[in-house]
Amino acid sequence: MKTKPSLWLMLLLLMFPQIVETLYSPALVSISQAFAVSDTEASQTLSIYFIAFALGVAVWGIVADAWGRRPTMLLGLSVYGISALVALQTDSFAVLMLARACSAFGIAVGSIVTQTMLRDSFDGDALGKVFSLMGLGIALSPVIGMFTGGQLVLLGGHGAVFTLLLFMALVLLGCCVRFLPETFPETVTRTQGTNQSFPLSALAKRMLADWHIWRSALLVAIYNIGLFSYYQLGGFAFARLGLTPEVFGYSGLLLGLGSCVGSYLNSRLIANEVSLQRRLLGAATLLLLGAVSLCLLQGSVWFVLPMCLVVMAFGVAIPNVLSMALSDYKMYAGSAGALLGLMYYLLIGAGLALAGLIEHLGWVLLGCAVAAWAVTLIHRR
Repeated sequence: MKTKPSLWLMLLLLMFPQIVETLYSPALVSISQAFAVSDTEASQTLSIYFIAFALGVAVWGIVADAWGRRPTMLLGLSVYGISALVALQTDSFAVLMLARACSAFGIAVGSIVTQTMLRDSFDGDALGKVFSLMGLGIALSPVIGMFTGGQLVLLGGHGAVFTLLLFMALVLLGCCVRFLPETFPETVTRTQGTNQSFPLSALAKRMLADWHIWRSALLVAIYNIGLFSYYQLGGFAFARLGLTPEVFGYSGLLLGLGSCVGSYLNSRLIANEVSLQRRLLGAATLLLLGAVSLCLLQGSVWFVLPMCLVVMAFGVAIPNVLSMALSDYKMYAGSAGALLGLMYYLLIGAGLALAGLIEHLGWVLLGCAVAAWAVTLIHRR
C-alpha cells in the first residue's frame, strides 16, 4: 500500500512559492535603488517570475508523470536553490532577472507536483477538504512573506531577503529528502501521460477544447492577478505616501485576517452544501466590493482595508476552482496539471505585466472583478 504524503509537508511545499514571492515584494524598492533602475523595471521582475513559473509548471508536471513525483520534486528544489545563490551573489540587474526567472522555474515544482501528489492520494469530498486546508495555508503565506520581508529589508536590504530565501530552499530540500514519499499510482504506468496511447499533444488538444478547463484557468488567473498586483504595486504606493517597506510588510498582518475569514467562510459554505456556482458568485462579489472601495481610498493608507475583501475573495474562489478543475483528467494528473498550470500562470504573468504598466492598483482590481463576474456568469448561462 502506497504511503500518503504528510499534510504538513504538502502544506509547506504549496506555501513556499507564495512565501518566496511575497517575501521578495517589500524588497522591490530596495532593488530599484540598489541597481539604479526605475520602479516599473523593478516591478516587472514579478511578471517575469510568473512567466518562468508557468514554464516550470509545464515541465515539472510532465516530468512527474515520466520520472515520478519524488525525484521531480527534489530536482526542482535543487534548481531553485542554485538560482537563489546566484541572485544573492550578483551585482548585475540583468543577471538578477535571469536568476529570478530560473528560481521561478525551479520553485514551480512546489505548486504542480504537490497538487499532483494530493490528487494521487485523495479524491472527491476528501480532496475538496484537503484543498480547503491548503487554501488556508496559501492565504496565510503572504502574511508570513510580507511581514518577514519588511523586517529583513529594514535590517539588511534586499541582500538579507535573498539570504533567507537560499536558507529556506536548503531546509525544504532536506525535509523532502527525509520525509517525502513517492505517490505515483501503482495502477498507472509512468509514461502513460505521454505515451503513444494518449500523447501529450492529444491531451493538450482535448483540454484546449474544454470550456471547464478554460474557465478554471481564467478564474485562477484573475484572482491571482488581483492579489499579486498588491504585492507588485503596493510597496511603491506606500513609498509615495512616505511610508517604509517595513510598514508595507506590516500590512500583511491585516491581510492575514482577511485570509482567515475567507477560508473560514469557504469551509462554512461547503459544510452548508452551498453550490459551487454560488460560492464563485460570492467570491466575485467580494472582489468587486474590494476593488470599488480601494479606488475610493487609494489616496490614503486606508486603501489597505479593502484589500481584505480581495484576499477573502481569493480564499473562497481558489480552493473551489482547483479542487474541481481536473476531475475529468485524474488518469493524467501530472500532465494535465502541468498544462492547466501553464495556461493560468501565463495568464497571470501577462496580467501582471499589464498591471506594472498601468501602475494603478484600483483600476487593475476593477478589471479583475469585471472579468471574474463575466467568466462566472458565462458558465451559468
